[in-house]
Amino acid sequence: MTDTQALLDSLRGAVADRRVPGIAERTTLARIEDPAVLRKAGKLLARLDPEDHDLRPLRVAVLATCTIGSFEQILRASLVGAGVLPTIEPGPYGMFELTLATGGFADSGEPDLVACLLDESYFLPPEWDAVDVDGFAEHVRKRLADLRDLVLSAVDRFTSTVVLHTVPLPAQVRDSVIGWRSRAAVARAWAGLNEGILALAEESRQVAVADLVSVLADAPFAARDDRLHRYGDLPYTDGALFLLAREVRRFAQAKTGLSRKVLALDLDNTLWGGVLGEVGAQGVQLGGLYPGNAYSEVQRTARRLRDQGVILVLASKNDAAIVDDALTSHPDVLLRPEAFSATAVNWGPKAENLRGAAETLGLGTQSFVFLDDSPFERGHVSAELPEVAVLAADGDPAHIVRTLLSHGWFDVPDLTDTDRQRPGLYRTRALRSDFAGGFGSSEDYLHALGVELTVERASEFSVARVAQLAARTNQFNLTGLRFDEAATAERIADPGRLVATFAVADRFGDEGVIGAAWVECGDDVWRVENLVLSCRVLGRGVELAIAAWLARQAREAGATTLEGRFVPSKKNGVASGFWSKAGFTDAGDGAFTLALTGDAVSTPAWIKVLEGNEVPG
Repeated sequence: MTDTQALLDSLRGAVADRRVPGIAERTTLARIEDPAVLRKAGKLLARLDPEDHDLRPLRVAVLATCTIGSFEQILRASLVGAGVLPTIEPGPYGMFELTLATGGFADSGEPDLVACLLDESYFLPPEWDAVDVDGFAEHVRKRLADLRDLVLSAVDRFTSTVVLHTVPLPAQVRDSVIGWRSRAAVARAWAGLNEGILALAEESRQVAVADLVSVLADAPFAARDDRLHRYGDLPYTDGALFLLAREVRRFAQAKTGLSRKVLALDLDNTLWGGVLGEVGAQGVQLGGLYPGNAYSEVQRTARRLRDQGVILVLASKNDAAIVDDALTSHPDVLLRPEAFSATAVNWGPKAENLRGAAETLGLGTQSFVFLDDSPFERGHVSAELPEVAVLAADGDPAHIVRTLLSHGWFDVPDLTDTDRQRPGLYRTRALRSDFAGGFGSSEDYLHALGVELTVERASEFSVARVAQLAARTNQFNLTGLRFDEAATAERIADPGRLVATFAVADRFGDEGVIGAAWVECGDDVWRVENLVLSCRVLGRGVELAIAAWLARQAREAGATTLEGRFVPSKKNGVASGFWSKAGFTDAGDGAFTLALTGDAVSTPAWIKVLEGNEVPG
């Protein structure tokens, strides 16, 4: 039995048993790049109705200017592979504009994503004169303006995110113009169309755009099958639809907080060529001509990811002193020791080392991507930690960067200041651990840390970070409500609600915005819709300081009661006792209440609370 058939049989069994495919099955599914296999998997998973699951639910409407073909099946399989449980609702054929203009998909509630499948027919004149290139260009500009007005009007009326894509210019259009200057003008007009589609992402946070044109240019699939196009109005091949589904999956993965945070890197034959212990630092292949330049590009890419907030971990079977010397002294090394937030250089099993690195960083191993050249090491990590995304660095080193980047493991909807600071923030965890060893009690240590909690009302400048916290925080997430950017922006603008952000700093540096609260501010009762807090600040009493601040704001606004809820999940057990610890009364059914009399909740004595702007509701 082939691996593919085994996967399909496993998915069929999961559907029959009404259970979610296991993490190993989903990880395998996520790596599949054969559209035919994904189409079969998507058909099987259409009947998936698990009784219990820990996947992220996501409603997706698919609106198209053409026949969608196998897009629904391929998209479903791609999303399940990413850890999403999708409900996909294709729009009616031939009613793209009407459905988007009227919100016709909203009868059963607004979807989370509206994935649009566009083809050239929407933008081309019904009849066009190859001699009248100016007329052609003007028609294309008008249709772009129509699409822009349609999309921006739609996102003003609902909170869904619309996902668009650039549109390839068909060869039959391009090559119908035989004059080279005129052909260039046609191509320029089409490039202007795609530039305009891409620009829509800058006009609204509720618009995302995939550059399908550049993806197709770098892929082994033909974009079009002329016979299928004419026979069934199918402008794209299954291969092209797979590429688009992968882009939608990458965005959905980022939007739902399922992207990875950590890149764990092997060293020998991964970050440089050769085995350090055998050839010495001077003998490894790095820099210069091939293959050294390929390994330099791996390091350059990893550094570029780190600059955008990806946490780097070094995981190598080597002698630590030799590795440290090589990373420090080799003139072509781009990743010096300080580039790594955690280091596991020893002769122990790499699965154990990854577990240890995760514990050091305070993150789950499901946040990890592991790049290694050894099939044995990859197989062992996959068997021990199936939730880790394992990538192969063996074979031609020129392909390593493509392997690392093509899946979009680290994508985020918007890059925030906290993202960029994250590697340094996690590196300081080790410094805090060393510092703690010199104190007789934890309270002495906390007083010496000099913890400061800064509270601010969320604004348009922080909405991306707040939505990211909602999507990606699992452990200290009290209700599981994941307000995206649109929902958070609505609450920020509502005078009857409060969205607050919480930032923490101490003697080791500024942690940035590490928490957020969404609150309904009634006359008598304030209700906390959700409170999320990064796990990296737990243990310092920050959560109690936040509860005290919320109680004080509610009381000063005239409320008599502060209410909170706790909705248990498979991952938020660490927060289960929060409300009780903060002095709230268990009212049953997950509800907790606090009478706002006097200092209902005390701020820990070692925390200084600062208010960054006008916060009361």
